Amino acid sequence: MKNDPKGIFQRSVKDQWYVKYEQAAFPFIQKGWILPVDRWVDFDPFILMAEDWFKKGAFADHPHRGFQTITYVVDGRLEHIDNGGGRDILEPGDVQYMNAGWAARHGEEGVDDDIAHTLQLWLNLPKELKKTETSYQNVYSEDAPVVEFEGGSVKVFSGDFGGVKGPLNSVVPITLSEISLENGATYTHCLPENQNAFLYVLSGDLDLGKENINLKKHGVATLTFNEDGKSNNSSEFLIKSNSRRSKVLVYSGTPIKEQIVPYGPFVMNTMEEIKEAFKDYQDGKFGPPAI
Repeated sequence: MKNDPKGIFQRSVKDQWYVKYEQAAFPFIQKGWILPVDRWVDFDPFILMAEDWFKKGAFADHPHRGFQTITYVVDGRLEHIDNGGGRDILEPGDVQYMNAGWAARHGEEGVDDDIAHTLQLWLNLPKELKKTETSYQNVYSEDAPVVEFEGGSVKVFSGDFGGVKGPLNSVVPITLSEISLENGATYTHCLPENQNAFLYVLSGDLDLGKENINLKKHGVATLTFNEDGKSNNSSEFLIKSNSRRSKVLVYSGTPIKEQIVPYGPFVMNTMEEIKEAFKDYQDGKFGPPAI
């Protein structure tokens, strides 16, 4: 959508769909693709986003290289273990950020007999940052600032909204917000105009943009953006709730515009680099197991 009379880029829904789910073999339970991996060019800098239900043993010790992850816990408890000595438990509404960088080795497990329900986003790294140091950051729900507005609120995990800054610090800057709205409430979400963006409806019933595109729970939408815009220019996107308890996650990031090869647990720029990553892992360069 073009700029409004004030010169602010007005976003609209570019594409939309509902997540389709498949049952999986234990300890996996169910899986769906919020962002399917074969469309990473459209989603740049985002690669894929998976929604998983699983129990302990599903995601034990495994490696990563060349990208970042952002994991949002919907329900249950998620235990994070990494081979750098990190260990913690995340609960519903918490977020974990990982920069896999050069050589991450970690595990993500359900706790005790819990069914962990998570959303995991894979976020690309530009070529020059694919071998940065591995790091992890937990953002607990209560530590993310909340901006109130009439009929709702915005919880800020990453980016700047309403004069507050989210605590998540990614290598490649992004925005991540959790927006909650009461029935009939409207909210105009502001994002840098040059950032690619998508949203996922966690609950409720929403009308999106000035075209009033309707999406309900499990709905996904990508948004228009100004590819030639500037990072310090804002854009606007209208959201209206049609139910008493609507909640939506909105993500945005600046496209990297590089060819990538997502293969197994690695995301590199060439197949030769993928082969190098597997060899480095087999040769023990990723360090000891995460246990």
